[in-house]
Amino acid sequence: MTGATSAPPASLPGPRRAARWLPLVPATVLLVLFLAGPIAYCVYLAFTDTQLTGQASASFVGLANFRRAFGDDGFRNAVVLTLLFTVLSSIVGQNSLGFALAALMRRASKPVRSLTGSIVIAAWVLPEIVAGFLLYTFFNRRGTLNAVLEWLHLPAQNWLFTLPILAVSFANVWRGTAFSMLVYSAALAEIPRDVTEAAEVDGASGLRRFWHITLPMIRRSIGTNLMLNTLQTLSVFGLIWAMTRGGPGNRSQTLPVFMYDQAFLKSLIGYGTAVALLLLLVGAVFSMVYLRLMREEV
Repeated sequence: MTGATSAPPASLPGPRRAARWLPLVPATVLLVLFLAGPIAYCVYLAFTDTQLTGQASASFVGLANFRRAFGDDGFRNAVVLTLLFTVLSSIVGQNSLGFALAALMRRASKPVRSLTGSIVIAAWVLPEIVAGFLLYTFFNRRGTLNAVLEWLHLPAQNWLFTLPILAVSFANVWRGTAFSMLVYSAALAEIPRDVTEAAEVDGASGLRRFWHITLPMIRRSIGTNLMLNTLQTLSVFGLIWAMTRGGPGNRSQTLPVFMYDQAFLKSLIGYGTAVALLLLLVGAVFSMVYLRLMREEV
């Protein structure tokens, strides 16, 4: 007895095919209106000489804003400070401290884990501007840090004047470490204990277990954490503005602060938007590097 099963239709009828895509229409419209639309408008502004005040109409200037940026000492200074701020506070600070906290909390007692987690996460959930004012009072000439140093008979100084980029980097580490801690806590919890215990029985030291077992097994979590932390750090504005406003001079003026200064304080909307697009390009480069590293085999 032979039987034949009917083959499924090559394609769905027109009404049914349209019904499958219909739920995506509202989300697509919202993305176009609130994401793609503003980005397209920003791209347009970057190629014009639009100003905030004192201009009857804007004109197309081509690549003039981008040429101006690459010839601007202030822009080059902002690029260097942005990279320094990102490396210190995100790639080194938040990433390393978050991993260390996650590893230590695995071995700590439950009360210690609860207390540490609450303190670290409390800094993370604070609004950026509030965290900025708190750290301003900490680093100020008459702030908490100098009070402790004077009590210890150590030299005090105005940290926001002498070491502004290090002060704001520390502030960003203090505020953002919780995210890395949560990511690494989840990643470390997924490592099978029998694997590490077997390596320990075989005589592998703690460093060898970390290098040959822990790191390879949480490699993707490291890449994801680095990418998200880096993109968030590149866009930090409120924290720096509340603490130093990019000063003194331009010694803590990262790209977001420089962009705000050009676009809204100096009314150069076209130039400020061009700087914003270059900042977007920097973030895209970091993202591509991290994604490439995550795809590569260990």
